[in-house]
Amino acid sequence: MSTLSDLVYAQGRSRSEEVEWLHRLAGDGQLLADLAFADIVIWVPTADDSFVAVAHTRPSGAATLFYRDIVSDRVRPQWATQVRDAFVSGRIVDSASPDWFEETPTRVRAVPIVRRSGETVETVGVLTRHTNLGETRTPSRQQITFNDCADDLFGMIASGEFPDLATPTAPRRGAPRASDGLIRIDPAGVVTFASPNALSAFNRMGFDDELEGESLVEVTTRILTTRREFDESLPLVVTGRAPWRADIEAQGVTVSLRTIPLRDRGTRIGAIVLCRDVTELRHQEQELITKDATIREIHHRVKNNLQTVASLLRIQARRSHSDEAREALTQAMRRVSAIAVVHDTLSEGLTQSVDFDDVFARVLKLVAEVAAAPNTRARTRSTGRFGTLPSAYATPLALALTELVTNAVEHGLAGQEGDVEIIADRTDERLEVRVRDNGVGLPEGLVGRGLGTQIVRTLIQGELGGTIDWHTLVGSGTEVTIEIPLRYIERMEG
Repeated sequence: MSTLSDLVYAQGRSRSEEVEWLHRLAGDGQLLADLAFADIVIWVPTADDSFVAVAHTRPSGAATLFYRDIVSDRVRPQWATQVRDAFVSGRIVDSASPDWFEETPTRVRAVPIVRRSGETVETVGVLTRHTNLGETRTPSRQQITFNDCADDLFGMIASGEFPDLATPTAPRRGAPRASDGLIRIDPAGVVTFASPNALSAFNRMGFDDELEGESLVEVTTRILTTRREFDESLPLVVTGRAPWRADIEAQGVTVSLRTIPLRDRGTRIGAIVLCRDVTELRHQEQELITKDATIREIHHRVKNNLQTVASLLRIQARRSHSDEAREALTQAMRRVSAIAVVHDTLSEGLTQSVDFDDVFARVLKLVAEVAAAPNTRARTRSTGRFGTLPSAYATPLALALTELVTNAVEHGLAGQEGDVEIIADRTDERLEVRVRDNGVGLPEGLVGRGLGTQIVRTLIQGELGGTIDWHTLVGSGTEVTIEIPLRYIERMEG
């Protein structure tokens, strides 16, 4: 499905400032639709003097007119003149008589979308409000207030005062909506209307009176008398002077507020304050934060425990009088250390994926001891990129590559100087890794049957669903090729 940006750019309008303005306005489409009890559509001009819909929002508290999405549709003939007039004149244009849409009487309002930036004032599109007159009933006081708020916002859109780019982007989870609770305040900050949901939210925080006629600042101050700390942006929000968001917390209840200052040709005429009880949502967020911190701490402790085990194995290997036992303990120490590297990486972040290039760079350092063995000098280098991989994939791959690189140094370059190269080649479909050395090589088809080889086969074929192949290079040396289908990894994640 095409995004708003794609649709706007497709009309030959390529300025990012326009797109950002339209994005911000479309982001408040649900608010406008709910306040107006009508469908809201955003149109942009095309190269052939028509208009195309780039956003459409249905009201949550009224019947929609459009049962099919009209985004990417061209403006219908019955609206074309009205939309064009609003765009050219820069003024709001209302339909002179009811407009019939699929046998339903409607009222259409076309609002020019004006972008104001410094001295620059330009019309970048048109917003239309489509009101269903087929379900008209005597409006309640709340509906009248909501419609008045919508009209004020439409006027601000036509004068380039809404949306306000100073408003924080990417609203926090649980951002309040009109249906959650709406308070309207006058320029002095006195409440002139409070919806039942808004009043209930403040009642749950300990305010047991009517909001209307009260100063919202004073009400908030009374609620927060026992709290020493509160959101620094709260004064701006409750006075209606800035388009900002803040949370109020009292008596175990958290209410999120969002203020939209209202202006008429630059003069402040009050503000809309949206409020929502987000107590449960904030509790869930806190639980997630605690869970993430716990997971990181677990990975950190596992890493520390594995490093302790590796240290004990190293000490035991040094005290061993048997070469065979010493070698077995050293290999076990190296394998445990490789697993510890993965857990160390996981403890540094909160995602379920890891940058395996960073992991492998640290794993390579584990072979330094082996490479420094008497009469052996190995140079290791890695080329290509592994990219980001699921955490469940990191441990078996890191352990397998540790075995392969160690084998290349210990056996391929035993008693000599040489190179070990690790080449990663990743596509959307697969990950291929080649471990190549220029050592003595091995007879074609004769692959070792030791524990290291068994571990590598089990990890690559059993856990990762991949393939592994050993073969001698022309001249000298050995190359091991691992290929793992990435779709198999996706199934692991699922």
